[in-house]
Formats: sequence, C-alpha cells, structure tokens
Amino acid sequence: MALHSWVERTEAPTWILTLGVYTAWGLLTWNYHVLPWWVLLPAGAYVICLHGSLQHEVLHGHPTRWRWLNELLARPALWLWLPYGAYRDSHIAHHRSAKLTCPGLDPESNYLVPEDWARMPAPARATYAACATSPGRLVIGPAMAIAVFLGREARTLMRGDLRPLRHWLAHAAFMVPVLYWILVVCDIPFWAYVAFFAYPGLSLALLRSFAEHRPERDQGRATAIVEASWPMALAFLNNNLHAVHHERPDLAWYRLPATYRADRAGVLARNGGFVLPGYASIIGRSFFRWKDSPLHPFYRAADREN
Repeated sequence: MALHSWVERTEAPTWILTLGVYTAWGLLTWNYHVLPWWVLLPAGAYVICLHGSLQHEVLHGHPTRWRWLNELLARPALWLWLPYGAYRDSHIAHHRSAKLTCPGLDPESNYLVPEDWARMPAPARATYAACATSPGRLVIGPAMAIAVFLGREARTLMRGDLRPLRHWLAHAAFMVPVLYWILVVCDIPFWAYVAFFAYPGLSLALLRSFAEHRPERDQGRATAIVEASWPMALAFLNNNLHAVHHERPDLAWYRLPATYRADRAGVLARNGGFVLPGYASIIGRSFFRWKDSPLHPFYRAADREN
C-alpha cells in the first residue's frame, strides 16, 4: 500500500520512462556508426515513437502538477518536424471536440468532406486514397502528415494570424541542442537521421492513430480498443486502449491496462464493441483495401459552421 501510494504521488514510472527514452536515444545515436542498419532502423523507430507517446502523456498533465516542468521533459521533438505547442493545442482541441472524426471540427480527423474532395487535383486524391490502406499509411503517411500540417500552418500565417510563430520559436530553441548532438557530436548525416529515426518513428506512431476512431453519430461508439501485444502497447504507452483514454484522459499511462481489465465489458458496451485484436490484424485487413473511405460518410462542409 505504501509503495502504491508513493508511485501515485511521484509518478515514478513516467520519470523512469523519460530517463529511459532519452538514454536509449542517446545510445542509439552515439553508436550510429557501429550499429547495423537492421538494428538501427527498428530501434530508432521504436524510440522516436515512444518519445512521441511521452509527449502525449505530458500534455495530459503528467508526471507533475507543474505544466512548465512537464513540458520541459518533452519539448525536444526527436522526430524534428512538429512543435510541441502546436501538437498540444491540437490534441486538446481533439479531446474537446463533440464531433470526433468530423473534418474541420476535429483537428485530428483523417477524413474529407465531398466538397473538398471534389476540389482536389487527382494526385492529391490518389494520395489520400493510398493512405487509407495500411501500406500507404506507413510509407506515404508521414510525408503526408507533415505536408498537411505545414500547409495548415502556412495558411494560418498568410491570414495574418501569427500565433503559430510562438510554437515555432520555442521549437527552434529546443531543436538547437538536438541537432547539435545529431549532426556534430554523433556525426550523423541529416538524411540518415530522418531515414533511420524520424520518419519510421512517425510511421509507427501513425499506425496507432490509423484505427483509433471511426465515424459514428453516437460519439460513444467512435473510439476503439486495440488489444495489442506488450511491445506495441508500450510504444504507444497503452494509448491503444483509446476508449479508456478518452473516458479518462487524466489517467496515467501505466494505470490504463488495469482500469480496462477491471471494466472490460463496460468499456466495450459503451463503445459499441469497437475492439480490434492487434495491429497485425489492422495491417492485414487494410493491406489491399481501404480501412474505410477517405470521405466522411455523413458530415458535409456546412457542418463546420454548426
């Protein structure tokens, strides 16, 4: 009981995780020139994905009650491209959305409304269609996610809204030591870091989000449970139990499995039985066909104003 109380009070697992992530990243980058590619690629992807999961944990208020300290732990974006502040604001808006998956209302939606689809050039439609399959999501998805995000940021700035600048300035400050370590201390070519760490790490993270929501009018049925094996669950810090996370976004990552096991029947009753057996199953089911259509089945452009 005393140990449990101490863990709850200090959130020791998250502190240990944080130390482990940065230590593993440091060792992998330091030994870049001696490790074979077939070790470096999966290990680099796993560590970068795990760091992204740590960022998710931090924005939900862990491991301390001080936001500035929590964010200090996660602001160095090891996958380089996404300012922590922009991710934080977008993800909090996602949790507050009353219409999950609705384009324009849920900032993390991967769907399009027919009006936007009709205006797209054919190559863009083909890219969206490819990313509705698991190979497309894993191979093209990271480039698409970065392009969509940067395009959105550019349009915001072009409208005269300078709020994204504060995120990019903070991002640049935290990227200086990261890039110095990668490029100067470890002498890793930039392309190699992207190829062995940043891009596959983002790819792995996008696998988690690939099937975590579905379009539903009943919002309680929109969020999945993926009963993943422990290596994948750890990479995602148990966010594969996504329905539980949406019900209790304040719950620390290491408490999610026990919470789910204690009320599995209740969770699945509330989310309409939206449970998937693992990520291999998700990849297999959508390898040669769309997971679902890139077009949202019932939202239209007018819904953005309602």
